[in-house]
Amino acid sequence: MQPGTVQPLDVDEPTSIGPYRLVGRLGSGGMGRVYLGRSAGGRTVAVKVVHPHFARDEEFRARFRREVAAARRVGGDWTAPVLDADPTAAVPWVATGYVAGPSLARAVAGPDGPVPLPAHTVRTLGAGLAEALVRVHGLRLVHRDVKPSNVLLALDGPRLIDFGIARATDGTSTLTSTGVSIGSPGYMAPEQILGGDVTVAADVFSLGAVLAFAASGASPFPGDSSASLLYRVVHEEPELSGVTGELREVVAACLAKDPGDRPDAAELVRRLAPEGTAPLVAAGWLPTALVAEVSRVAVGLLDLDAVPHREPPEPPAPPEPAAGPTGPVPFTSSSVGGPGTTLPGGGRVGPPPPFPPVAVAPASTSAALAEAPIDTAQPGRISVEASAERTADVRGRGRRVSCTIALVVAGALAAVTVGSAFVFDLFGGGDADDRSPGSSDAKQLAVPERYLGTWEGEGYALSDTLPMGTFTVTVRQAATGATVGTFRQVDPIDGVCENVLVLRSADEKRLVATGRPLESNPYQCTTEAHEVRLVPTAEGLRYESDNTRAGNPQAQLRKVS
Repeated sequence: MQPGTVQPLDVDEPTSIGPYRLVGRLGSGGMGRVYLGRSAGGRTVAVKVVHPHFARDEEFRARFRREVAAARRVGGDWTAPVLDADPTAAVPWVATGYVAGPSLARAVAGPDGPVPLPAHTVRTLGAGLAEALVRVHGLRLVHRDVKPSNVLLALDGPRLIDFGIARATDGTSTLTSTGVSIGSPGYMAPEQILGGDVTVAADVFSLGAVLAFAASGASPFPGDSSASLLYRVVHEEPELSGVTGELREVVAACLAKDPGDRPDAAELVRRLAPEGTAPLVAAGWLPTALVAEVSRVAVGLLDLDAVPHREPPEPPAPPEPAAGPTGPVPFTSSSVGGPGTTLPGGGRVGPPPPFPPVAVAPASTSAALAEAPIDTAQPGRISVEASAERTADVRGRGRRVSCTIALVVAGALAAVTVGSAFVFDLFGGGDADDRSPGSSDAKQLAVPERYLGTWEGEGYALSDTLPMGTFTVTVRQAATGATVGTFRQVDPIDGVCENVLVLRSADEKRLVATGRPLESNPYQCTTEAHEVRLVPTAEGLRYESDNTRAGNPQAQLRKVS
């Protein structure tokens, strides 16, 4: 989660975390946001801040402490070192060394299509990552999320980053928890997908998939939906037509279905770089185009403090506080409290809004960064302010400190994604046929009482063989042809897909609707309309769908509200 392009901070984002002054945003993922920061001594760092809803989970905090401690131990030449952390802060964070270079995912994604890396670059990449895994595995850890976006390409060699879901193999920690990522589709080992025992061999499988991607520009398990993609990882052989020579043999060995048939990380180092990775890097390992891009990123860091800031419109003047000190309220690990915390000036902190996923822009020069306007409206977010209290921060920006209701209409990169919650009806939208009951042309409401409410359960596809994550269905009263509710899926790797449901028919035996995926869904969500059926059972409702691209998912739902 450390792409090479830096985005300006939005007006409601922190300006400091712990002892670090923030100068831009690097990206966002399922676990939190990553910012570019500077220490008091001028060192550039990447600061990862976990999502607020994780901060309120004590089990997550305990796991976060263990994982930070594990990442501190890793060190090594081919990882980004952990420099500082505060797992006990109101919003936990960790700071690592910043790597001035693009991720492998972005380096291969050319403007006119994928650009595979040269063979010597891929060999050096594999050797460096294998050396990093030797260190990780030697500490009885499993990284569990080796993928192109977690590999950075610097002039002085590759870096494996983001140990946010690294797991100890000694039984002292677990990662089975709602909302915690377990890997990435296309790069997860078969045993990860099937919920089996995940050992160091899973990292080797992921490394093989990463090298195939680097050498060919495509995943070795292509698929137009996550259901088909994950099915191929488990049941089909990899596509390696773009990988040649000895490297093909190495990759094929890594991608063996049986964990016992894969080489260990140390053997990979011996096969790829018998003399070690350092000599290969010293001889020049990146192609010319990437050397130029990495150089631009490094130079751009020098100009970040000069990025102009566009002031947001002046908010209405807040009411005078009854009593208490006034002044800036910087967002730091020591000053941010939980919901209900009283702030200077008499304001109170409401539940923190969720961080929406951030689309990372293409690489740009420092000049382009300096000229880029700051868009204070986050894509995919609709915010309804319950109040308008604000204070000014040290840079004079208006900062929201009151309770805000934020409805995020955006998804993270999803694996098996089907679709879910919609918000048109909150603002009186929806289908044209959805008239209010009191209007002259209102249709007859058609939904029996037993379907109304919010229902939740675990979904499965491909004849109940593939876990799909948590399904949430909300049903309200509606007329035939109108919006009857929403569907939301949070898949096993924390991706989100959303559908709006349009009523076709309903009786005591079955409710039938058309599921229409949102245009704002991530690319791995299916896009076609499909039939959804809700069938009453003794436990609640049975969810059924003819969404073939998602593997015809089903779920047993229980009422939650």
